[in-house]
Amino acid sequence: MSLVITSLQAKVLRRSLSQVCQPVPTGLRPFKLGDLVLGYLHPMRDAVLSRCWPDLVLHEGAWVWRATDLDVDARSEQIGEAAQRLREVGAIQGWRDERFAGEAPVDDPCTPPGEPLFRLERAAFRFFGLMSRAVHINGFLPGARLVCGRRALSKATDPGRLDNLAAGGLTADESLVDCARRELQEEAGIPMALSHGLQARGALLSRRMEPEGLHHEVLHVFSLTMPSGFVPRNGDGEVSEFLTLDLESLCARLAAGDFSHDAAAVCAWGLLHADALSDLRP
Repeated sequence: MSLVITSLQAKVLRRSLSQVCQPVPTGLRPFKLGDLVLGYLHPMRDAVLSRCWPDLVLHEGAWVWRATDLDVDARSEQIGEAAQRLREVGAIQGWRDERFAGEAPVDDPCTPPGEPLFRLERAAFRFFGLMSRAVHINGFLPGARLVCGRRALSKATDPGRLDNLAAGGLTADESLVDCARRELQEEAGIPMALSHGLQARGALLSRRMEPEGLHHEVLHVFSLTMPSGFVPRNGDGEVSEFLTLDLESLCARLAAGDFSHDAAAVCAWGLLHADALSDLRP
């Protein structure tokens, strides 16, 4: 028997999905590499950006980085040094010593990614409004029950809110599957033998303004069906507890705003997207 979603539950799920990608707010300054728009910054950042990256040019309302003739490593060094100076004056916080890939823009970032242009500390991506990538895994138990983690109170973003079984940013030069398996092992104690059952379920775009800047991220969705009785265990301190939710409980928590924006959308995507329905047999 397939999962039955009521009209009210479907409305909650669709609302969670519709809210994940908001328009770029008006009034932001484009951040460009030559003619390529890579990100967006608030004009209130003009002064600190001028001090910390004097070679950046403000031209016709956009910050222009004249580094099209450099290779990936040289660009990475330039923008990395600027990010370090911004960190030293407190403009970038939550430094992780992990680098994401900055990509050339493509028509649909949820399809194959754009050409890598540089590598940059992940904490700097929101400051510059750059697009990043992340993996999110919906974990199912028999009976169409979704296993969700609660983010630890020590997390820099969305502390205490509900999340997917595991999720994490895609570091530069890491494959999506390797990232998903790593996050499953670190956050939920899923052994490699079990994570080989991962199923790719497409991708969706997340975009909104946050205090750190523009959050712009492609969420690559995976699903994993776990055996009955399996109990996930966090190993990196980023999850305080795990909850097993049936559809009714899940929708009630989504409606109450208990989930982070991205996790809510990924839950909804996993339940509404046609390719994921094979996971939802009671």
